Amino acid sequence: MPHDGQEHPHDHSTPEVDWKHNGVRVIPGDQLDTNTAQTPGMNRAAAINFARVGAQKIWAGTVHIHANAKTGVHHHGALESVIYVIKGRARMRWGNKLEFVAEAKAGDFIFVPPYVPHQEINASTDETLECVLVRSDNEAVVVNLDIEPIEKPETVLWIDPIHKAAP
Repeated sequence: MPHDGQEHPHDHSTPEVDWKHNGVRVIPGDQLDTNTAQTPGMNRAAAINFARVGAQKIWAGTVHIHANAKTGVHHHGALESVIYVIKGRARMRWGNKLEFVAEAKAGDFIFVPPYVPHQEINASTDETLECVLVRSDNEAVVVNLDIEPIEKPETVLWIDPIHKAAP
């Protein structure tokens, strides 16, 4: 491999890194940290953050919402969030009056842009909604909001710019 004048981790000229203590970390699922920002109606637990593993640019953990429950309305400041539904059905409401709604099932991903007021709802009456949550910074930013939602939100079926709607 030609040398481009930049230092690379595999170069012998760079200082040795203690990969044993500064490398891959495995966080057992039964050892997550519940001492994180919370929103009424859900339980968040951190797996990956600065305090636990030294993460600089990402936060990851789990979210559980009890059957037939919904969270308080909130946003996450400048952070982007990705929710992956493991078990159950998530109904998301969003907007200044929670005027929009969409549902996601197990195996689906949900993207929440910065500052979007939203509410997670467990659409099941008898099953806990279980999700993995990843955010674009290690800060646990949660801004709980006092919003009166409209009665009937508009259903939004998302069609990405690459894939067209099914016939």
